[in-house]
This record gives sequence, C-alpha cells and structure tokens, in this order.
Amino acid sequence: MKICLNEMVFYGFHGVFAEERSLGQRFIVSLHLTTDAAHDDLIHKLDDTVDYTKVYALLKVIMESDQFQLLETVANAILDRVLQEFTLVSKAEVFIQKPSVAIQGSLKSVEIVMERVRK
Repeated sequence: MKICLNEMVFYGFHGVFAEERSLGQRFIVSLHLTTDAAHDDLIHKLDDTVDYTKVYALLKVIMESDQFQLLETVANAILDRVLQEFTLVSKAEVFIQKPSVAIQGSLKSVEIVMERVRK
C-alpha cells in the first residue's frame, strides 16, 4: 500500500542565509509512504495501518520547530524520524519545495526529492 500526504504547507525557518532563518518562509512538503502489500488484507482498524494524522503532526514539528540550513538536512530528518516512529513503513519518499528562492532569475520553486528504504 502507498499512503500519500500531498502538498502540506508549513512555515519554517530553514535556509543558508541568516534572513531565511530569522524571517522564515513557506515550504510545501509531500510524503509518500509504502507498506508491505502482503499485510493489506489485514487492515481492519487504525492500529493496523499508518495513522497519517500522526505523520502530519511529526512533519509539522520538524518543519516548524526545528531549524536547518539545507533542505537535504530537513529531508534526512523527516525520513529518519518517519522510519523510526512508524514501523509499518518500509519505504518513505519526501518532496520538499521551497517557493521563495534567493536566485537571480525567475522560477516557481526549488524542490528536492529523497527516499529511504528500511534496512
């Protein structure tokens, strides 16, 4: 099974520049979680699956309370915590968009994509 939390918007204080870390900005995060398909027919109650409200709450803390310079570091923190706290997840893929980028040019956003598989 795949569970997708799409385009969650958080206001965080991540970035290389001091202004980004003091003023903050919007980040758009999507997270795709994969579980073992062999267990899909055993899902009958919330405890049998991944509670995506708890996943969202975890991402909200990481994105809005913690502070990182690089999006790659944010992605690693998300993936590590998701695999640590949600044992049914066998694979996680995170997409982090940064709409306001300090680049001399026109672009909609910068996005990094990172995935992690449970070992």
